[in-house]
Amino acid sequence: MTLPVVALRELVGFPAVQLNVDIFRGFTLKAFSVAAAEGGRVLLATQKNPEEEMPKENSFYHTGTVAQVRHVTKNADGHLTVLFEGLHRAKIASVLQYDGYFKAQIIAKNVRAFTEKSSHIEGLFNMVNSMMKELVILHPSFTEEMRVSAMAISDCGMFSDFVASSALIDYKAKQSLLEIINPVTRLEKLVYFLNEELDILRCEFDIARKVRSNIEDNQREYYLREQIKVIQQELGEDADELEEYADRIERAPLSKEARSKLRKDLTRLSKTPFGAAESTVLRNYLDTCLDIPWGKTSVDRIDMTKAKHILDADHEGLDKVKERILEYLAVKHLTPYAKNQILCLVGPPGTGKTSIAASLAKAMGRKYVRVSLGGIRDEADIRGHRKTYVGAMPGRIIDALIEAKVMNPLVVLDEIDKLTADNHGDPSSALLEVLDPEQNKYFRDHFVELPVDLSDCIFLATANFYDRIPEPLLDRMEIIEIASYSEDEKVKIAQNHLLPKQLRRNGLTRRQFRIEEMALRKLIRLYTREAGVRNLEREIASLIRKVARKIVEGDTKSMTIKADMLIDLLGKPKVHDTPSEIMDMVGLVNGLAYTQAGGDILPVEVRRMTGTGKIELTGSLGDVMRESANIALSYVRSVAQQFMIDESLFKNSDIHIHFPEGAIPKDGPSAGAAVTVALISAFSNRPVRSDIAMTGEMTLRGRILPIGGLREKTFAAVRGGITHIILPLANQVDMDEVDTAVQSQLQFHYVSTFEEIIPLVFREMNLTKSTDTLHIDVPHATHLTSFQPQTELR
Repeated sequence: MTLPVVALRELVGFPAVQLNVDIFRGFTLKAFSVAAAEGGRVLLATQKNPEEEMPKENSFYHTGTVAQVRHVTKNADGHLTVLFEGLHRAKIASVLQYDGYFKAQIIAKNVRAFTEKSSHIEGLFNMVNSMMKELVILHPSFTEEMRVSAMAISDCGMFSDFVASSALIDYKAKQSLLEIINPVTRLEKLVYFLNEELDILRCEFDIARKVRSNIEDNQREYYLREQIKVIQQELGEDADELEEYADRIERAPLSKEARSKLRKDLTRLSKTPFGAAESTVLRNYLDTCLDIPWGKTSVDRIDMTKAKHILDADHEGLDKVKERILEYLAVKHLTPYAKNQILCLVGPPGTGKTSIAASLAKAMGRKYVRVSLGGIRDEADIRGHRKTYVGAMPGRIIDALIEAKVMNPLVVLDEIDKLTADNHGDPSSALLEVLDPEQNKYFRDHFVELPVDLSDCIFLATANFYDRIPEPLLDRMEIIEIASYSEDEKVKIAQNHLLPKQLRRNGLTRRQFRIEEMALRKLIRLYTREAGVRNLEREIASLIRKVARKIVEGDTKSMTIKADMLIDLLGKPKVHDTPSEIMDMVGLVNGLAYTQAGGDILPVEVRRMTGTGKIELTGSLGDVMRESANIALSYVRSVAQQFMIDESLFKNSDIHIHFPEGAIPKDGPSAGAAVTVALISAFSNRPVRSDIAMTGEMTLRGRILPIGGLREKTFAAVRGGITHIILPLANQVDMDEVDTAVQSQLQFHYVSTFEEIIPLVFREMNLTKSTDTLHIDVPHATHLTSFQPQTELR
C-alpha cells in the first residue's frame, strides 16, 4: 500500500502499542492532514539522523509501522499531539516527496499470533521478567504496572514489542527489534538489549550514589546549580535568570517590605527543582511584580489655554462638562499633591464620555489607559486571584499600571453602571478601595500581595444610567451629566469630526465627497434616532462607501450628496417621529419620555367601557409606571365631584390605559400627570388639546414633582409638532439646559399642583368647591402664562 509518512526522531512505533507524537514540522503536519482525510492511517518511520530538520527520501530506516490515529489534541501554539496505535510492521520499498510531504510504498507484514511456549521460550520470558523487576528500581520511567501488564501478554511477538517500547531507552535498539520479523528471534534479541541497558543503569546508579556520599553540602549545592545551568543552556534558556531577577529587585525603587518579599520568593525559586509547577508560579509572580512601574511617574504639563483648545477641538458643545474639567485642571495646577477627585461622566451612549477622558489625558500630558467594567461579575477581576490558584493573574487595576508603564496614569473605568455580582463576590465593593482617596494609597492586589500606591492616579468613570451605579460608589464620585446633542451640534460634529475621520478611513478626499448641510439634517432626522452620534457616523460611512464604489467603477470622479439623494442611497427613512394628533380627542394625552436614544412623545390612551370597575394596563409598563397609573386613578376618584364625574361610573366601568408601541419596555416616574388628565378626559368626555404635551409625576394630593431629561424631552416635543409644554414648577431652574432654538419654538407652562393643569388642557372646565382642596377659577387665573385659543395656536 501507499501511505503518508509521519517522520519520527528518536522514537519508534510498534504494532499493538500506542505512541504519543508531537507534530510541528510543516511536512509532517501536511502528511497528517492528508492521512486524516483518507481514513487516518499513516506510516511511522524513524529518521536515521535525528538532528536532520528536513529529511530526504533516503533519510529513513527501511522498516516502519503502519498506525491508526486514535486521538488528536491541538496545542495553543498550533502544534498537534497525536495518539497513534500501531497495527503492522511494514517494509518500506520507496519514499517519495510529494506536494510538500513524504509518501511511502510499503509492504505490510501480517504475523500470526505465536502463543506456544517451549522450555526455551519460557526461560526467555522468565529472564525478561527478572530484568524488568530490576528495571522498576533503576529505570526513570518504567513502573511496576508496566511490568505486570507485560507479563499478562502470552503472545511472544507482542510481548517483545511491548517491553521494547516501554523499557528500552536507545531508539536504535528499538529499531533493531522492529526489523526482526521472527518473534522468537526478537525475544532473544530483547534479552540482549535489556542486559546492556541494565549494565548502563547500574553503572549510573553506582556513580550517583558514590558522588552523593562524597561531596559535602556546599559542594552538592554548587554541583546542582551547575547542573541546572547546563540543563537551561541545553534547553535554550538564560543561565543567568536568577542573577537577572536579583539585579532587577535591587535596581527597582521598592519599599523595604516589597524588596524583602521578592528576595524571599527569589530564594524559594532558586531551591525549586527545574520544571516543577511551583517554579512556574514563582517566575510568573516575580515577572508581574517587577513589571509594575514602581516609582515611575509622568510629569503633569497643565496649560489652561492649551487644554481649552484641545477640548474645543475634540468636542462640540458639552460646555458644562468642559467647564468642570477646566476647573479640575486649575485646582490640580494649584495643588498638585492634593487628593484627586473621582469624576463620573453620566450620559447616553455615543455622547463622547470616553473620548473626553482621552482629551483630559492629552491636556495633562498623562498616560491614558482604559479599563472596561461592563459585565464584570467576579471580585478577582478587580483585586486579582490568589497566586496559589491555577491560572492566577493580577486584577485589572494592576494590569492598567503595567500597561501604562507609570504609576500615575489617567485610568478610565468604563461602563461602571454595568457591574454585576454573583457568588464569586461583588466587584463594586472591591472598587471602593480603588476609588477612595483615603484608602487607595495602600491598595493590595491578591496576586501581588504588596501595597501599591494609587493615590497619584486620576480615575474617571463613565456610565449610561445614574440610578444603576451602586450607592457606595456614588458616594466617592462627583457626577457630571452629559446631555443629548441638539441637531445643530450634531451637524457641527459631523462636519468637523465624523466626516474627516471617515474620509481618511475610506480613502477619499473632501474634493471627491461632499455633503450639503440640508442633507446632513435630513440624515439626522430621518435615519438616526439617538442622543449621541454613533449611528450618524455609521450612516455617513455608508454614504462614503457607496460613493467610493462609484468612483472605483468609473461612474464618477466626485459626488456632492444632496437631501433628495438620501432615499436612493440609503433606502427608506429608518426613523419616524411620533407626531401629535391634529384634532383634540377624548382620553388621549401627549406625554414626554426620556429614553437612551434621547426623547420621544409618549401618547397616553384611556378607554372607558361598561364593566365592573376593573383596570387594565398595557404597553410593556414597568412597576413605577403601573404605580403611577394606580395613583392617578385614586386621585381622579377622590376629586370626581369637582370635575362633575358621576361616581357610579367607577363601579360600572372598566378602564383600559394603554401606552402605544407595546413591544418597547417603558418605565419611569414622569407619566403621572398625563395619565391623570387622560382619565379625567375619558370619564368627563372632554377632549384634550392636541398641541400640548406634559411631563411630571404626581402625588396622591395632586402635587407635581420634578422630572429629569428635560433637554431630551423638549427636543422630542419640537420634533412632534408640539407648541406648548407643561412642566413641573421645580424644573424652571433647569431651563438653562434647554437648547435656545428649542426655547424659541415652545411656550412653557410651569405648574406645582394638578389643578393648575386643568385650564391649560381643556377648553372649558368649571370646578366645584371642596372643603379640603384649594381650587382656581379659570377665567381669572393670573399666575399662568398666556394661553391663546386653540384656533390661534394652530
